Formats: sequence, C-alpha cells, structure tokens
Amino acid sequence: MIVEVNPVGTELAMNNVGGEQERLLAHEPYIGLELESADDALKFYTLYAKQAGFKVRIGQLYRSRTDGSVSSRRFVCSKEGYQLSSRTGCPAFIRVQRRDSGKWVVDHCIKGHNHELEPESEGESCLPNMQQKDATGIKSVTELSHRPRKKMLQVKDELGIINFKRMRKADEGPSRAGPYVGQEFSSSNEAYQSYQAYAASVGFRVRIGQLFRSKNDGLITSRRFVCSKEGFQHPSRVGCGAYLRVKRQPSGKWVVDRLHKEHNHNLDPEQEGKPKSLPALNILTDEVDAGLVNGDLFKIDNYPVTRGARQNHIKSDWYSMLFEYFQSRQAEDTGFFHAVEIDNGNCMSIFWADGRSRYSCSQFGDVLVLDTSYRKSVYLVPFATFIGINHHKQPVLLGCALIADESEDSFTWLFQTWIRAMSGRQPLSVIADQDITIQKALAKVFPGTHHRFSLWQIKAKEQENVGLLGNKFTYDYERCIYQSQTVEEFDTTWNALINKYGLESNAWLKEMYEKRASWVPLYLKGTFFAGIHMNESVDPFFGTLLNGQTPLVEFISRYERGLERRREEERKEDFNTSNFQPFLQTKEAAEDQCRRVYTLAVFKIFQKELLQSYSYLGFKIYEEGVLSRYLVRKCGNDPEKHVVTFSASCISVSCSCQMFEHEGILCRHVLRVFQILELREVPPRYILHRWTRNAENGVFPDAESWSSPQELRNLMLWSLRETACKYIDAGATSLDKYKLAYEILQEGGRKLCWHR
Repeated sequence: MIVEVNPVGTELAMNNVGGEQERLLAHEPYIGLELESADDALKFYTLYAKQAGFKVRIGQLYRSRTDGSVSSRRFVCSKEGYQLSSRTGCPAFIRVQRRDSGKWVVDHCIKGHNHELEPESEGESCLPNMQQKDATGIKSVTELSHRPRKKMLQVKDELGIINFKRMRKADEGPSRAGPYVGQEFSSSNEAYQSYQAYAASVGFRVRIGQLFRSKNDGLITSRRFVCSKEGFQHPSRVGCGAYLRVKRQPSGKWVVDRLHKEHNHNLDPEQEGKPKSLPALNILTDEVDAGLVNGDLFKIDNYPVTRGARQNHIKSDWYSMLFEYFQSRQAEDTGFFHAVEIDNGNCMSIFWADGRSRYSCSQFGDVLVLDTSYRKSVYLVPFATFIGINHHKQPVLLGCALIADESEDSFTWLFQTWIRAMSGRQPLSVIADQDITIQKALAKVFPGTHHRFSLWQIKAKEQENVGLLGNKFTYDYERCIYQSQTVEEFDTTWNALINKYGLESNAWLKEMYEKRASWVPLYLKGTFFAGIHMNESVDPFFGTLLNGQTPLVEFISRYERGLERRREEERKEDFNTSNFQPFLQTKEAAEDQCRRVYTLAVFKIFQKELLQSYSYLGFKIYEEGVLSRYLVRKCGNDPEKHVVTFSASCISVSCSCQMFEHEGILCRHVLRVFQILELREVPPRYILHRWTRNAENGVFPDAESWSSPQELRNLMLWSLRETACKYIDAGATSLDKYKLAYEILQEGGRKLCWHR
C-alpha cells in the first residue's frame, strides 16, 4: 500500500512493518489522501481506528452503472446506525473513490464520534476477521499467505459459514478428477473448496462470483465461482469464461448445475506449489454490500436479517423525510395521493402520485411499465416508477414507490394501491420483471392484464445463461426469436436450435420456452403496448438523476428537477403540435386527415407507413359476401407478405402483421388495400383517441368503454381539475388577467347554475 501523506508526495510502504512503524503509519485520514486500493484503504482506516480507540465496519459500496465495477467504498465506525442496542448512530466514517488512474482517494471524511473511544494495546491486531496468533503487527497480505498456520475469513450466510482458506494437499485429492454437472456437495463451502483444489491442480485461481437469493425468503439459492481472470475490471483480467455454479436443492444439498471449463489464457499447474494469497478480500470488495469487520452480525442491505420476518430495504430516516414532503405537496396539489404499507406495526413500502400523474393515467394508463431497474446493481434506494406512454410517444410518470422488499405481499400491496389511486381502471398490458413474486401479484391484482417481461432483465439472463456459446449461437438464437412469423415456425426453429447446440438440459431455456407468451414478439404482437417493441425498452424516467445510490439529502430535489424536466419536454411537444404543420408528401386525403388529428410524433409514424405502402402490391385471394382477403407483398424479390382481411359491412379491417393491435396505428399493408378499394380516409374506429391532439383536452369519444359511471366521473373530475390548474396559472399572472378570469368564471357559473 502506498499512502500520500503530504503535497510533495512522501511515500510510506506498509509491507513488513512492526508495531512502532504501524503506529507511525496510522496518521489521521484527510480528504485527498491517496491509496493503492480499497483494501489498502480498509487496512489504513483500521490501523487509524486501533490507535484512536474504535472499531471499523464496512459500509455501503457503490458500483458503476456502465460496467458494474465498484467505484467507491464507505468504511464506518462499528457504532454507526441503530440496528443493535450497542450502536449509537456514530457519524464517523471515510469514503474512498476510485479515480481513472486506478488510485483510491478519500473524498469524504468525518472524524468526530458520539461515544467514548478506547485505544487498544499495541500488541492487538485489528486486521479484519483475521485470527492471528502473534503480536508482530500487520503484515502484507502476501506475507500472511506464507505462514504455516491456516488463516481464514469467515462470512456467515443463511446456510452456515463459508471458509476461505488455503487447501492442504491432503484435502485436494478427491477434487483432482475435476468437477462435472450433477456433482453433489453438502454445502456451498464444500463446493468452493473442491473447485479451488481443482483449480490449483489445473493451474488457475478462483474468485467468488455472483450469488442469487430467493425472492420469497431471501435465502441464497445458488453461488457462482469463477476464474480469477474473469471480467475486465483489472488489467490482469482477460474476460475468462471458466466458472462453476452450484444450486441449492430442496434436500439441502448443493449440485453443480452449470460448468464451463475452457479458459482463454495460459494455465500454470506449477502454481500449486507456490504460496497463494488469501482470497478473503475479494468477497469483501466485490460481493458483500454491508459486511462487518470486527465480529459484528452480518447484515443485508443495512437491515438485520430476522428469520421469518420481512426485510425492509428502506432506511428509517427516509419515512420522516418523505412524509414531510407529502404534506407540503398536498397543501399545493389537492390531487396528490400517497399511501404506506404497514406490516406488524412497521412502515414498509411507500407509494405516491401527484394530480398530474393521476390525470395522465386516465388517458395513458392502458400500458403500464414498472421500472425496477434499481435492481441492476447494488442499491441503497429501492426506487421504482410506474410509467405510461403519452400521445407524443413520450414517457409520462404514473406513480412512484419505494419497495420495502421484493416479496409477493409487497408487490400485491403496490399494485392494489396504484389501481386505487388511479380510479380503479386496469391497464391492458404491463411490462415488468420476470420474477415469480411479480407474476403472482400481477395475476392477483390485474387478472385480465397481459404481462410482458422487461427487456433489460431478459438480456442479463441471456448473457448469464447462453452468453458463452459464441456468435453463431447468438445469430441462430436471435433469428429464432425475432424473425419467426408463425407459432409452428417458432417451435420448429426453437427445437432445431436446442438440438443443434445440445441444450436439452439447459434449465433456463426450458423455463423461457414455457413463458414464451410473455417475451417472444410473435406471441405479443396482438397485444397493445403503445408501440414499445420487444427489442426496445423504456429509458428510466428520471435518467441518471435518480438511481439506487441517490443520497437522502438530494432525493427530493433531484426528483422534482427530473419531473419538471420531463413535463417541460411534454409542454414543448404540445406547443409544437399546436403551432406547426408537417409537410404533406402525397395527395392522399388520408394523409391530410391524419395530419389534422394526430400529434406530430404519431403522424410521422403514419406518414412513413403511407409512403411505404406504395412499394407493395395487393391481390384479392378470397371473397365471400361482404368479406374479402388480400395478399399484400413487397415489390421485387423480397419474401415479405401479409394477408389483409376486409369486411365491407362494417368497414373493418385486420392485417396478419397486427401492427394496429400492437401500436394503434394502421400499417402499410392495410393502407395499400384502402388504396385498392379507393377508401379516401381512415375510418374513425382506426384513429385511437390516445394518439390525437385532443387526448388531454377533455374530449371523451369512447366514454362508453369505461366500466362504471364512477370511473367516468373520476375521469371528468381529473380533466376539469387539470384544466382548472392551467386556467388558474394563466389568470394569476397579472391583475388584469385575474379580473378577466374571474368574470369568465362568474359567467360560467351562471350557465352551470352552480348558485342554485
């Protein structure tokens, strides 16, 4: 470890230092202090803590949103927080951040404690979780690995203790045959030791990879052990794909269910005889979110795990801050709504939506996107958003939530609260994650709604489960998923793909085939998703302003700034639609008709389909009474073709491409048939009100579609309230406008007879 202790760059080395030298090195931390690694920062702060008289715990870590690597770490006093009676909420901590140079720099530091300090004797060791027998002070990690005594780091999980230690040759014998799929172990620790012994004999080293937890009870269900050269976060890593994954069975045994033995680098069997450094610090820096250093209890997401009790990923200080904000918003916005889930007297999940979001839902709540992308990385704030698509094809906010835990109860409460806040009208379709808890909650609360899986989650699972099969597999796989036109074609291509690559036993592919109606485009094209295609996803509503690492003190200001930015974009698009006319590119009456009714964004889509229709040919292939069918194919040798069915009795039409069903805009194939039949304008039934300029202007041509008079009344209420807010804002800009606005209100009141 190299420590920068003054502006001229004096360097001190921490390798092989004794007690007196150790005391000299443990100078006080300060902002700008530079260290070689996060591990060095932990050792430095632990030395300082020993001298000052307190103990250290590992606090939060923060990951890069681009590559997932750890970008900063927080080390705190062991008495930070209030989860245990021994803690006093001590504020002392340091935070180190990784720079582009690879160095780690202290960028935040609080030295003051709110409790008495007890300096330890010089002979005591404070290296985290290392059981030391002597009192020679802290040695380098390399020197520790030379000692004949067995050293280990213990990290407790729900299933016991995982020991990371040097393997004795006597323990390695059975593992030399190499792991295989189906191999059984009594614990994940045993699997790790076996794989480590195998790695030593073959010539590589092992790192702890990802772990996966049950969404029902939070227990670890599988573990992944990887080659030390996996990934690219360090110059020594080369993206090696070798790994072993073990999965816990109902019997309690752990079985190897995935294995990749090939490496993309040279192996060194001779390293077996070389002294190895302990792999202990890997799990501290890359896997544990909030581990403990000085023998404290292990916790998950800053919440102590209580067997049988629901976890809560929301820190207690968030509730008071948000409730105060909600009160201030309700004073300004009479349509503001918020609710809190209570479980055994404890506050759990929180939901809120302002009046504007509730009104937007009355118009654009047919498609609901539940964005839980905070789950992509280690998070501190489980912030989720409900998003819709407005008439400008822009995302609109339909509600926000902090999710206490990812149980079925939590999501059921969340969906029930959303539907209560939004006047009870259910969405036609929902885009949300694949998790079984979400699937069950959606089926319970929205029984008639089609659930589509989130694209980001599918892509992540694809990379994990089939990402190592090569480019040829990827090409065949994507061709099967995105180019299949019929159910029969998909089934045939899928089965051929599985057989070609020998994937009959791949559990993930089996599951995805069973759930194909929720993610394969062929099965989704007949369901309305406001034009959100399967190979695209909705960007986070707040962009980078709000994410899983947003600190409490900045949350509200960032939230309001992001919300105002989005609504300003919507106002600009309203203005452009009202004041600009796009150029007509044909002499078709339908083009002029749609230019007058559609918003600019939607008209551009319609215009593109109309122009494309001229490159298609249509042939009548069937006629019986008022019903006729047309084969529409592209000119030239392009194999694309679709069948358009037309009924003359009610002027109804459908196309096998199902673009109207999925997006609500007529396709080029239907428009070509309209040209053949000399239909000059688009029938009103094929111009969805949600895509028109009047979508937010209080015009309800499809009022009969509302399931109850109460829902229609709520819609009228939100529409009038939103219009009144705009009216009030305009009338309060000057005294003259106020007088005019008041006179108009008085006249309107007389017409409505509100004084009777």
